[in-house]
Amino acid sequence: MEVKEVKLVAHHVFVVLLAASVRTQVNPEMCRYPLGMTGGQIQDEDISASSQYSESTAARFGRLDFDNGDGDGAWCPGVTSEADGLKDFLQVDLRSLHFITLVGTQGRHADGMGNEFAQRYRIQYSRGGSDWVDWRDRKGRQVIEGNRNAYEAVLKDLEPPLIARFVRFMPVTDHSMIVCMRVELYGCEWLDGLTSYSIPDGHQMIYRGRDVYFNDSVYDGASAERLTQGLGQLTDGTWGLDDFLHSQIYGMWPGYDYVGWNNRSFPKGYVEMIFEFDHVRNFTSMKVYCNNMYSRGVRLFRQATCYFRSGPDWEADPVVFRPGADHVSQAARFVTVPLGDRTASSIKCRFHFGDLWMLLSELAFQSGSAVYNTSRNKGHPTSLLPGYDPTHKLDDSNTRILIGCLVAVIAILLAIIVIILWRQVWQKMLEKASRRMLDDELTARLADQTRAFSFHHSSLSSEEGSASTSTYERIFPLCADYQEPSRLIRKLPEFAQSAEPVEKPEAACSDNAPHYAEADIISLQESSESSTCPVTAVNISLFAGTDSSLKEFPRNKLTFKEKLGEGQFGEVHLCEAEDMQDFLNEDLCIEGNNMSPLLVAVKTLREDANKNARNDFLKEIRIMSRLRDPNIVRLLAVCVDSDPLCMITEYMENGDLNQFLCNLRLRQAAEDRTEWEEKEERSMVCDRKLIGMAAQIASGMKYLSSLNFVHRDLATRNCLVGKNYTIKIADFGMSRNLYRGDYYRIQGRAVLPIRWMSWESILLGKFTMASDVWAFGVTLWEILTLCKEQPYSQLSDEQVIENTGEFFRDQGKQVYLPKPPYCPDKVYSDLMLSCWRRNAKQRPSFQDIHTQLVESLA
Repeated sequence: MEVKEVKLVAHHVFVVLLAASVRTQVNPEMCRYPLGMTGGQIQDEDISASSQYSESTAARFGRLDFDNGDGDGAWCPGVTSEADGLKDFLQVDLRSLHFITLVGTQGRHADGMGNEFAQRYRIQYSRGGSDWVDWRDRKGRQVIEGNRNAYEAVLKDLEPPLIARFVRFMPVTDHSMIVCMRVELYGCEWLDGLTSYSIPDGHQMIYRGRDVYFNDSVYDGASAERLTQGLGQLTDGTWGLDDFLHSQIYGMWPGYDYVGWNNRSFPKGYVEMIFEFDHVRNFTSMKVYCNNMYSRGVRLFRQATCYFRSGPDWEADPVVFRPGADHVSQAARFVTVPLGDRTASSIKCRFHFGDLWMLLSELAFQSGSAVYNTSRNKGHPTSLLPGYDPTHKLDDSNTRILIGCLVAVIAILLAIIVIILWRQVWQKMLEKASRRMLDDELTARLADQTRAFSFHHSSLSSEEGSASTSTYERIFPLCADYQEPSRLIRKLPEFAQSAEPVEKPEAACSDNAPHYAEADIISLQESSESSTCPVTAVNISLFAGTDSSLKEFPRNKLTFKEKLGEGQFGEVHLCEAEDMQDFLNEDLCIEGNNMSPLLVAVKTLREDANKNARNDFLKEIRIMSRLRDPNIVRLLAVCVDSDPLCMITEYMENGDLNQFLCNLRLRQAAEDRTEWEEKEERSMVCDRKLIGMAAQIASGMKYLSSLNFVHRDLATRNCLVGKNYTIKIADFGMSRNLYRGDYYRIQGRAVLPIRWMSWESILLGKFTMASDVWAFGVTLWEILTLCKEQPYSQLSDEQVIENTGEFFRDQGKQVYLPKPPYCPDKVYSDLMLSCWRRNAKQRPSFQDIHTQLVESLA
C-alpha cells in the first residue's frame, strides 16, 4: 500500500513538473482537451448567437451531448431571408486565448422528434473580439463537412490549429432550411500570450530546377511587404523536417513547413521580427526552431539581438545572443535564446544571417505574468554570450517559490522511495530472471484466465479451443487480471465474475519473442528451448540460419533521403543504395527496376540497445531473409559488421498504399464537383484495379499464413505500391508520425491499431490468423473508399472499444463499417462482412479470400 501511495504522489508531481516544462511549447497531439461546452465550464453568458428559432433552442443549449429536458437540446438559428445578408452563427467566448486543435458538432434529435443538423459549416475566430478571421485549412478551403444525422457527434481536426478567444460556428445551408447545432471545442490554454508577430514575407528558392516556397501560407493577418497583426506557421505547433524539401504534412509543396529569407534581400544582414503579447510579461527565454542544412546554403542564425518595450518606446540596450556555428550536424533543431528576465509587452528581435538562407519553423516564449514599473531598469544585461550568467531581476510572480516547493517535495519523495526500495531489495532478485522465463509464466497465467473465462461462457468454447492449436502473438505480456485497453472491461459483468479453480491446460505453443512497440512486418511463432511443444519443419528451416544469398552491403553506398519514422528498435530511413542491383544475387534482383541508385528502406538498431534487443533484431533478420513472395517486402542486404546494425529492405517508388490512394483521390478533389468530374475520378482507378490490389494483399497474407505468421498490423499504411499497381506488405506504418493518429496508447505501455483489430484481440489479447482476416476486411474497406477517412471516423477511440463490447455481447447492437459507395454488393456482403464475424472459426481463410477476389476479377 505504501508503494502505491508513493508512486501515486510521484506521478502527480511529475505531471505538475511536466506541465511547467512544456507550458510554453504547445504540442497539437496532446493539446486536445474539451474546453467546457459539454462539461459546463463555459458559462451560459459566454455563449451567444445571431438569432434563435425559439426560446428552447437558444444559444445556451448548443452544447455537445446536452439535453435541456424539453426535448430540444440544441441551438437552432431563426429563419432568415437571403435579402437580409445576415450570416447565422453560434459564438463561444473562452475568456482567454486558447490553442484550438479540434471541433465537434452534433445535431438535434429531440428524443426522436427532431431531425435537424448542419451538413456543412464554417468557422470564424477572433483574438480580441473586433477583427474576425475566416478559418481555412492548409489548402485554403473554408467549408468543413459536418453531420450526416441528428444524433452522432462528428469530430474534425483543425489543420492548421487556431489561436483565439472567440469562435463562431456558421452553418452553411439554404436559408429556407432549419438547422440545429451542438458544439464542443478542444484544445488547451495559449500560455505563450503571443497575440501577433510581424515579419517580412517569405522568399522563393529555386533548388535544382524546383520551386521551393518559404512563405507563411497560413498567416491570418494583413499581408503586404510585411506580414502584420496575425499568427501563422511559426505558432502552429508543427516543426519542419531536417530536409526542407519535404513536409510533415502530406501533399504540400517543398518548403511548406518553413518561413525563410534570402540574405541578398536584406542589405543590413538581418531579418527583423516584432512580437506582440497580451500583457506585460517577464521573459526568460525564446525557443526558435531553425533549419541547418548548410550543404544547401541554410544555417542557423549567427546572432539574435532582441529589444524590449513595455510603453511607447523601445528600450535602448538589447539582449544579444550568439549560438555559435554548427559545421557538424545538418539536423534542424530548437535554439534557446535566453532573454534575461526582461519585462515587456512587445519584443523586437533581429536575426542575423549565418549563410545565404535562414529558415525558421516555430517560435515559443517562456515567460511569467508580472506587474512592473515600465521605466528602464538599469540592471538588465546588455549581452548574453555563451557561458554568461545573467543577473536575474526580482519579480512579483510566484514562479520561483513554486519551483522551490516542488524541488523540496521531490527531495522528500526520493528519500521515501529509497527507504522503501531498501526494505524491498529482495524483489530485485526477481527482475534478474530471464525474460523468456517470465514470458512463459505470464503465458501460462493467460491460459488459466482464458480457460476460466470459457468456464462461464460456453458460447466461446469453440473459439478458445482454436487458440490452443494456433499460435498467436501478444501486443504485450498479459497477466491474469488483464483489463486493458479500456474501462469497458470493467463494465462487462461477465468479466467481473470470480473464476473457479480449473485444471491447468497442457502446455501450449506460445510466442516467446519479446514485444516491441514497433509493429514488425511479421512475427515468427517459435517455441522456447524449454517448451515441450514439437517444432514444425517450417520453424526449423527458418531458424536454420540466415539465407546464404544475403550479403554485407557497403555503408558508404547508402545516401540518406528522409526519415520515415522511429520505432523501438531504432530509426527507419529512406535511402538511395548505389549499385544495389549489381550487388544482389539473381534471386533477389528487383524486377523492372534497373535504376541506380535504388530506393530502399533502412531499419537501424540504436547503438544503446541492450542485448535482448540486439538478439531480437538479428532474429528478425534471420526470419525476413527466408521470405520469398512477390507480395512481401524483401530483405535485400544487411550491415552488421559494425554498429549500428542495419537491415536493408526494398521500398516501392510510389510509397505506401494509403497515401497512394489519397493522392489519386485528391487529384480530382474539389468542393463542388460536377457529375462528369465524379466519373473522371472513378476512371482514374477502376474497381477492378482496386480489387486487384486487395487480391495481391490477400496473396501475400496467404503466404504468411501458410508459415503460421501473424502480422498484427495489416492496413493500407503497411502496404507499399510499385509500378503497375504492384502491392507488397511491409511494416513501417506504426513508426511514421503521419499515422500516429491510427494508434491508441495504453497507459504509456503499448500502442494498438484498435480500428483494425478484432474484438477478441482488443478484449482478450488474442492475435491469430483469424484476427488478421478481420484486419484484412478493414484494409479492403480502406481500399474501396480510396482512404477518404479513417475507419469508424465518426467514433472516438473509446467508442470504438465500446463497439467491440457489442461484438462480445452479440445482441445485434454492434456497428459495422458501411458499404463503400462503389463497392460491389457481393464483395461487401459475402467477403467483407464475413471477415468481421464474431466467431473467429467462421471467418474465411486467406486462401478463400484470395480465391474469391480472383474470381470476382474474372
